[in-house]
Amino acid sequence: MDHNIAKIRHDYHLKGLREQDLNADPLKQFRLWFDEAIASGIFEANAMLLSTVADGRPSGRIVLLKDLDETGFSFFTNYLSKKGKQMAANPQAALTFFWKELERQVRVEGWIKKTTDFESDEYFSIRPRGSQIGAWVSAQSEIIPDRAYLEEKTREIDTKYEGMNVPRPPFWGGYRLIPDYIEFWQGRPSRLHDRLVYTRSERGLWEIERLSP
Repeated sequence: MDHNIAKIRHDYHLKGLREQDLNADPLKQFRLWFDEAIASGIFEANAMLLSTVADGRPSGRIVLLKDLDETGFSFFTNYLSKKGKQMAANPQAALTFFWKELERQVRVEGWIKKTTDFESDEYFSIRPRGSQIGAWVSAQSEIIPDRAYLEEKTREIDTKYEGMNVPRPPFWGGYRLIPDYIEFWQGRPSRLHDRLVYTRSERGLWEIERLSP
């Protein structure tokens, strides 16, 4: 069946977003929206697009938010992966959340820092054993011969740590994006969406402005 992509359209109408609706702290405001997304039963509401840049070329992929505190947004991955190498070369990155059921999007920009070893160890310890073994197996982003290679490596690592706790690989851990820009987008009719953005000033204070849709 042929589909006319240009005619795919949905008009947004659930809610509006006013300046007086916002918390003065964008991380607290994000928490409010995130909790609503969780309560709405959205599948993997913590899924986010991580965008990085190296040598002037942008790259994006979906990762999962694993912690949120007063300093920023944390996620975990292989330090030697493509994104890990890009963040090492250019520690500026962006996150995008899209909760279509709530007609909402949040865009976050800021600086990347590794989490502490303690934080990485703590999170790794609560991962399912299969995921812990997978962290050792996957030389993320590297070319491999076939699926059988992964399955054989999995058996090797599983045997190596049989009856033991799986330690965190030294090449695996967490990153925290410390934001200086957070935009809250609420869909509205006729594409006249509400866009309210927090920008961190040189004094470290958050300023709120409305953007044209």
